[in-house]
Amino acid sequence: MKSTKIFYLLVVYVLLQLGWWSYLLVKLNSELGNEKLRYLETLPQTEATILQENAIRKKLKEKYLMVAGEGLVFLSLLGIGIFYARRSFKKEFQIALQQKNFMMSITHEFKSPIAGIRLSLETLLRRDVEKQQRDKILGRALLETDRINFLVENILTATRIEAANMDFQFADINLSETLSDLMTILQQSANSHNFKLKIENDIHVTADKNAIHSLILNLIENAQKYTPAGSDIEVKLFQIDKDVFMQICDNGPGIADIEKRKIFEKFYRIGNEETRTTKGTGLGLYICRFIVLKHKGRIAVQDNYPQGCIFEVVIPSLNNKI
Repeated sequence: MKSTKIFYLLVVYVLLQLGWWSYLLVKLNSELGNEKLRYLETLPQTEATILQENAIRKKLKEKYLMVAGEGLVFLSLLGIGIFYARRSFKKEFQIALQQKNFMMSITHEFKSPIAGIRLSLETLLRRDVEKQQRDKILGRALLETDRINFLVENILTATRIEAANMDFQFADINLSETLSDLMTILQQSANSHNFKLKIENDIHVTADKNAIHSLILNLIENAQKYTPAGSDIEVKLFQIDKDVFMQICDNGPGIADIEKRKIFEKFYRIGNEETRTTKGTGLGLYICRFIVLKHKGRIAVQDNYPQGCIFEVVIPSLNNKI
């Protein structure tokens, strides 16, 4: 912000100097022209002196127009420069703010599961617990390690995307089976939500299986974050002509229209990081968008009725080779 203030002070200084020098230049030309006109008025009024007077007045007018024209050109160029500089400052400020929010969120995201794992281990060390209780504690610790692994994988994926060295191994996969198997695993570990599955059988796509896994996990995690505990998350998979549609439907608070175009940007999260209560790093939907685009598809968010969001992914079926 300090550099922005210095920039605008410099702009004000340049404008003041432009005005001052323009005034001096116009004043000097006027004095010289008027001095010549006064001298000609002392001479006998002949055709030659009249022509000289007219020429001087014409020249003065041309100089005024020249100063005005050059001033307008300068102001136009300065205005364009200010516009692009301001846009650049604003973009840099937003990036810095998003990076700050990311550091705050990732710190919180790592601290929570680490604290959970530590608590589980301390419980096992300090107490004699029955096998059933011990298995429950260890299962909870494993879930926390899975959470950390998921965060690390997202960070590494985002880094590979930025470095443009993320490789995709495309092959024929049965998306119906892939989605069903993954949702079965998620249903066993996600006790806070119920998954309603509407998956058509035998839908095949040409895709990278690991990337599709990442896509599904990130979309489901996003739905879980914003959907009230105990409510339903609907997962649909169907095909229309040569396009395969996958929809994740929640009944959370929804997303304002102005935010819908921003949520797929890197680090972008709705709200203020210092007061936000939902988990997340701002990388999940960014990764989803990249994966979908690499599969020649599209991803969008729309309103769910009466409440919530529908994240829809559309990718070509096996008939449309990538």
